Amino acid sequence: MKTAAGIVSFALLTIVTPAIANDFRFTGEATAPDGNVLYQERHSVDGTCQEGVFRPQRHSVDYHKPEGKEAFARKDLEYDLSVIRPAVNFIQPDFSEAMDIAYPEPDVLVINWDTPTGDSKRFEVEYPDSTVVDAGFDNLVRQNWQRMVAGESVDFRFLGPTRGEHYGFVLEPVRSDKVDADHVVQIRPTGMVLRFLVDPIVLGYNRNGALTDYYGLTNIRKNQDANYTAHIRYSVDTYPDCELTP
Repeated sequence: MKTAAGIVSFALLTIVTPAIANDFRFTGEATAPDGNVLYQERHSVDGTCQEGVFRPQRHSVDYHKPEGKEAFARKDLEYDLSVIRPAVNFIQPDFSEAMDIAYPEPDVLVINWDTPTGDSKRFEVEYPDSTVVDAGFDNLVRQNWQRMVAGESVDFRFLGPTRGEHYGFVLEPVRSDKVDADHVVQIRPTGMVLRFLVDPIVLGYNRNGALTDYYGLTNIRKNQDANYTAHIRYSVDTYPDCELTP
C-alpha cells in the first residue's frame, strides 16, 4: 500500500523532467559581393533540451579559408548567464587580435581587446537586461519567434565591443532581395546618427528556426582597418532532438 508521502514523491517524479544533453551543428560559407568564397564557419553548439526547447550552453566556431585545413580564427561562447549575452573569447592570430567579454558582477560586463595595431583596450560597461552580445542575436530571434512570425518588432540594445558601448537596435521582419528564406528579419540601429553609419544586418531563417542566411558586416578582418561584409549561407549538419523555438 502506498503512503501519502510515496504518492507525492511519485507525482513529483512524473512532473519534473530532467534536462537532456544535446547538440546542434551547422556550417556557414561566407561569400563577397562579387561571389568569391571568403571563408567557412564551422559551428558546434552543446546544450540541453528543456521543456522541449533547445537551450545552448557552449558554442564554438572555427573559421577556415577555402581549402584550409587549419582554422585561421576561433570563437568560443558560453551561455551560462544568458542566452542573449554569452561570455566571448575570440582570436584572429593573422592580425594579432584577441577579444574577451566577461561578466564579473551583475549588470556589468568587461571587454579586453588586443587590437590589430598592437594596443590593448579595456572597457567596463553597465548594461540593461535588454542588451544583446555577439551571437546572442540568434537566440534573441528564437526567443521572439512567435512575434517575428506575426510581423512584430523587438527593441533591444546591441553591444559594440570595440567601442565599449551598447546602442539602440530593433529586430523586425523585412522583405529583402538579398536573402531568400522562409522568414527574413533584420537588425538595424534606431539612433539617428548610427542609422547613417551602420547598415542593417539581414537574417534568414527556415521553418525550424535555424539560421540560413546572414548578410552584413562580419567579425572577420579584411585588413587592419576594416572587416568583411559578406553573405553567409548556413546549412544544418545536426539538429538537436528538440525544438529550436518555443
